[in-house]
Amino acid sequence: MDLRPLGRREFDRFTEALDYPMFVVTTTDGSERSGCLVGFTTQTGIDPPRFLVCLSDKNHTMQVAQRAELLAVHLLAEEQHDLAELFGAETGDEVDKFARCSWSAGPGGVPLLDDCPRRVVGRIIEHVTLGDHVGFLLEPVEVEAAGDADPLTLQDVADVEPGHDP
Repeated sequence: MDLRPLGRREFDRFTEALDYPMFVVTTTDGSERSGCLVGFTTQTGIDPPRFLVCLSDKNHTMQVAQRAELLAVHLLAEEQHDLAELFGAETGDEVDKFARCSWSAGPGGVPLLDDCPRRVVGRIIEHVTLGDHVGFLLEPVEVEAAGDADPLTLQDVADVEPGHDP
């Protein structure tokens, strides 16, 4: 049997039907803050709890995250397209996104978005290259689960042009 890896267009036939919730991931390495829009996340463990966040290897936030101890993962509500636009269409290489939104310092100084009451802060316990993304395995250290709005999804942000090449 001759099995070849599928190309992006071929695989898109499967993934185009998926509608992931959207998140903003924020971090600091102690001297630099960064954050980006993320669609590739998942819970990976129950006991102990674990959460996986995948950041594009072209992303400014991934570079800062590799030097950081913590990531904050904020679930966006469906009415927060503006935050998705800010953290998805701009790049931290050129813009201070945090000057354009309300945030507070959380554990270890990690930026917490004030308008996102559903979030988890996790200690980075491992990172691994996963194709064109880097997976950051998190050990949750703080959670806030206020609000019950429906999440913003991938289909809701289809109009957001990435701040860096895909």
